[in-house]
Amino acid sequence: MMSRPMRNRLSQEISPTIATLDDLAKLANYSLMDTLNCDPDAKVDGADHAPRQVFTGHYVPINPAPIKDPEYVVHSKNFFRELGFADSMAQSADFVRMFSGDISHVPKPMRKVGWACGYALSIFGTEYIQQCPFQTGNGYGDGRAVSVLEAVINSRRWEMQLKGGGRTPYCRGADGRAVLRSSVREFLAQEHMHALGVPTSRSLSLYVSKTEKVKRPWYSEDSRSQDPDMLISEAVAISTRVASSFIRVGQLELFGRRARKKEHPKAMEELEQIVLHLIDREYADVIDKKLNTAEKLVLLAREFRSRLTSLVANWVRVGYCQGNFNSDNCAAGGFTLDYGPFGFCDVFNPHYQPWTGGGHHFAFLNQAVAAERNFHMFCTALRPLLTSLTSHQDYLRQLDKIRSGFATVMQAQMEKMWAAKLGLGTFHVALFSELETLMVQTPVDYTLFFRELSMVPDDIGPLKKSFYGDSKGMDKRWSEWLVKWKSLTVSASATDANTAQPPSRDELSRQMKLVNPKYSLREWFVVPAYSQATAGSYSLVRELQEVMTQPYAEQSKEVEGKYYRPKPSEFFDVAGLSYMSCSS
Repeated sequence: MMSRPMRNRLSQEISPTIATLDDLAKLANYSLMDTLNCDPDAKVDGADHAPRQVFTGHYVPINPAPIKDPEYVVHSKNFFRELGFADSMAQSADFVRMFSGDISHVPKPMRKVGWACGYALSIFGTEYIQQCPFQTGNGYGDGRAVSVLEAVINSRRWEMQLKGGGRTPYCRGADGRAVLRSSVREFLAQEHMHALGVPTSRSLSLYVSKTEKVKRPWYSEDSRSQDPDMLISEAVAISTRVASSFIRVGQLELFGRRARKKEHPKAMEELEQIVLHLIDREYADVIDKKLNTAEKLVLLAREFRSRLTSLVANWVRVGYCQGNFNSDNCAAGGFTLDYGPFGFCDVFNPHYQPWTGGGHHFAFLNQAVAAERNFHMFCTALRPLLTSLTSHQDYLRQLDKIRSGFATVMQAQMEKMWAAKLGLGTFHVALFSELETLMVQTPVDYTLFFRELSMVPDDIGPLKKSFYGDSKGMDKRWSEWLVKWKSLTVSASATDANTAQPPSRDELSRQMKLVNPKYSLREWFVVPAYSQATAGSYSLVRELQEVMTQPYAEQSKEVEGKYYRPKPSEFFDVAGLSYMSCSS
C-alpha cells in the first residue's frame, strides 16, 4: 500500500547541485504559460488583483503581493536534499525574497510574473455556481495561490506555488492572504504525508511577516462552539507548495462545461489543450504520445481511476480525512492537494469529520464515495471532447465502462489495504467486520491500535494502550478476536498470499509496521506548535517536522512519551482541537 512517487520525468543528463537562486534560474521551464492560452482580458504585467469574471483562457498572469518583513520559519530539509538544493538557500536573501512573494528581481530566465488558474466547483458530484459572486461560475479559481516557477530539476518537472500570495481575479473579495496558523498546518501535513508514503504536494519553505497581520474568525480558548466565536488578528505567512502540476478535476470541469455549452468559439480547443497538457505533465510515462486523442482520453481515465482509488485507500490506511473533498480539491494527477480543514483520526470513527461544514458525505470512511463523485465529474468533463471526435462511440462506451467500474476498483483497493494493515494475504470479511464493530464499541485510538497489533501481542494487554476508557465487558470479545486474527496470520504473509511457509512472528511484525505508522500528525500536537510560532518561537514546529517525517521509525523514549499516546480527555470536543469551521 505504500505509494509510488509522483512521475513527471524529462530527459536531463546532469543532476544539478543548486546552491543559489541563479543556479535554480537556469532550470526554469514554463510549460503552462508557454503552451496554454492566456486570458485575453488579463494585464500583461500581472497587476490584476480585483475580483472579476474570467471567460476564457487557461491562466491569468499575476504578480504576487510580497508579505512585509518576512522571517524564516522552516523549510523541508528532505525535499531540499531530493531537489539538490543547498540548505543555506532557505535563508539566503534572494531566495527569501522570491518565496515570500517578491519576484520583481528574480534572475533571468525566471519571469517576473506568476500565474493563477480558474476552475469549477462541484460538491459531491453537483456543480455549484452560487458561491461565485457573479452567479456564473466564472469567478472560481486560485484566489490566493500564485504559481511563480516551473523548473526541470533532476529530470523531473516541478511547479512551485505560493499559498497566501495575495489577491487574484478569483479571490471573490477576500484578502488573498494565508495566516501562520494554517500555513504551519499545511507545511507539516505535506511533510508528514510524503513520509507516510501517500502521494501529495510537497512543502518547500515557510516565511512569516513580522509586521503584517489580517483578521480571521477563530475560536476562544476551550470553546465548544461549532462556529468561531471571536475575531483575531493573525500574522500573514506564505508557504510554498510544490507538485508536478496543480491541475484539478475542477479545472477540467470548467473547460468541459464551456465546451459542452459552447460558451465561446475556442471552448472545445481549450478543453483539448488542458487535457493534453495534463497528460504531458502527469501521465507522460504511461500514455504514449503517438496515440490518437481518443485513445489517450480512455487511458487517462483508467490511469486516474487507479491513482485516485489507491490514494483514498492510503488516506484511510494512515487515518487521514481530507474534510472537504470537492472536485476543486482533487488533483487530476492523483495526489493529495489542499490541506484546509483536514484531520488525522484519534478515535476510530467511520463518521469522523474534522470540518464542521463537511457533513457525512466527506466523512472518514465515506471518502471513497466522495472520490467516486469526483471521478464522475472528471469523466463528464472529458465527454464533450470524445463526442467531438470522429468514430467516438466505441471510446465513449469504454469511458462509461471505466466510470461505472470505479466502485469495484475502489472496493478492491480498500480490501487490499485492510488486509495489509492486518498482516493478511487476503481480505477476511468476517474478521474485519467484527474488528470494526469492536473498535467502535470500545472505542480505540486508530494509530495506536494498529501499531500495537503490529507487535503481534500474545494477549490483548498491549492493545489496551489504545483503548479510550474502561474496556470491561469487552475483554472476552477482544481476546476471541485476537485468537481468530492470529490463526489467520499464519496461513499467508501480507506480501505473498501463495507462500509455502507462513511468516515468522518477527517477519509479520516487520511487514505490518511498514503500513501501520507509529506517529500521526494529530491536531493537539499542531496547535501548541503554531501557538508558539505565533509568539515567535519556531522550535516546536521544527521538532514536529523532525518527528513526523519519520512516522514508521522507533524514535527516542522522549519522543515516544510525548507523541505516542492517546488523545487526553480534556482535548475532546474542543473547537480548533477536535474540529474547526475553516482553516485559512
